Amino acid sequence: MKVLYVASEAVPFAKTGGLADVAGTLPQALKEEGVEVRVVMPKYGKIAPEIRNAMEHIYDGELSVAWRQKYIGLDKYEKDGITYYFVDNQEYFDREGFYGYDDDAERFSFFCRAVLSLLPIVDFWPDVIHTNDWHAGMVNVLLKLEHMDDERYRKIRTLYTIHNLKYQGVFPKEIMSDVLGLDWKYFNNGDLEFYDAVNFMKGGIIYADYISTVSRTYAQEIQYDYFGENLDGLLRSRRDSLYGIVNGIDYNIYNPATDKNLFETYDVDSRDRKADNKTELQNFLGLPMSRRTPMVALISRLVEAKGLDLIVRMMDEILQHENIQLVILGTGDKEYEEWFKGLEWRFPTKVKANIRFSNELAQRIYAAADIFLMPSNYEPCGIGQLIAMRYGAIPVVRETGGLKDTVQQYDKYTNEGNGFVFCDYNAHEMMYALKRALSAYENFEEWQHIVENAMNTDYSWKNSAKEYKALYNRLLAE
Repeated sequence: MKVLYVASEAVPFAKTGGLADVAGTLPQALKEEGVEVRVVMPKYGKIAPEIRNAMEHIYDGELSVAWRQKYIGLDKYEKDGITYYFVDNQEYFDREGFYGYDDDAERFSFFCRAVLSLLPIVDFWPDVIHTNDWHAGMVNVLLKLEHMDDERYRKIRTLYTIHNLKYQGVFPKEIMSDVLGLDWKYFNNGDLEFYDAVNFMKGGIIYADYISTVSRTYAQEIQYDYFGENLDGLLRSRRDSLYGIVNGIDYNIYNPATDKNLFETYDVDSRDRKADNKTELQNFLGLPMSRRTPMVALISRLVEAKGLDLIVRMMDEILQHENIQLVILGTGDKEYEEWFKGLEWRFPTKVKANIRFSNELAQRIYAAADIFLMPSNYEPCGIGQLIAMRYGAIPVVRETGGLKDTVQQYDKYTNEGNGFVFCDYNAHEMMYALKRALSAYENFEEWQHIVENAMNTDYSWKNSAKEYKALYNRLLAE
């Protein structure tokens, strides 16, 4: 089976969010399941020089973007047995950032058209093209509208993965002719039209053979108005072709037994050493050192969707009445950044607000924390709770999206479960869930059961890769 994986970012080349983690690790897991995977993404100017210099340049040419003729180059790079292709055009991709430019419609129309035009050049004819998020949505559209005269393209099936429905790639309708060069009938019939604009994700959904998203619960949620971002009706109409497969994490990278960022390495059988990471982090951050004071961690983008308004409403009360330490790491909306700084000022011996992002510090916090707080309003999959469990930090989460699929409420009577959950998006419910966790922490034997359960939970990519391979097979069997 041959799969071409199309994404706008992938670690270690470019990253702004969770898509990059998936695109950088899922192909390797698929390879281990016997799938021949190649990945294609833009050649950004911010890719590390040592990687750029190691790329093999394999093609120069021109590509039509509606009425324009633009340079197109293609580079190749091998990593861990996976071939990566990089679509090159400095005008479009050699910039300070990856997205957020006025010409994003043109940039990613060029990328999508390039993906399809380069197949004969590399002589790789995939059984499945697996596209991701709005940046690659037009691959599905252009494949069906511009390449069906070629038998080699007619055999290709498409799977389109939605990582976050909120970001859809919506642009002025004038791009139909000026950028996409498509007949207006595909706008007028509703395929690409979205409130009198063009929607790349809507086109990707309509023209994909199958659609997936990054957890089973999120696949159900986005069919309802609250989560559907005005595409719920379309997704309900395609529910028979819509699947949810929960993301994984790379267990080689996220491994407390080998993580070089930690003060002290450990595994599930030596989890008593986890407390050494706590005291070392307390000392590093200037908090009172205590192995038995429960440490609660929040590692997050500081934005409303992450449930921060619940924390704002209840955390003062919690800190006044509970003997805990709260460690925050992240950046985001200024109002939340300032609020957490103020919280640290009000509770200097209990709170440390690190308003920045550091991968090294993040790993140290995961290893040091007893409890990981993630009260998201919505969460397509989430990666924080998966890393936290791997490191023995027990998640307290809201029952939504991938959080619902990966965190099971601990039952002290059966000793089953790996975290604490609350259902309604309500500040008091979050507080009660956190207090349940703190109560369990006071019982040493009970807490050890929970930590062992969490660390033994398998959310590596292996299981997800098996599900994707089965979905590819199902797609090809139709």
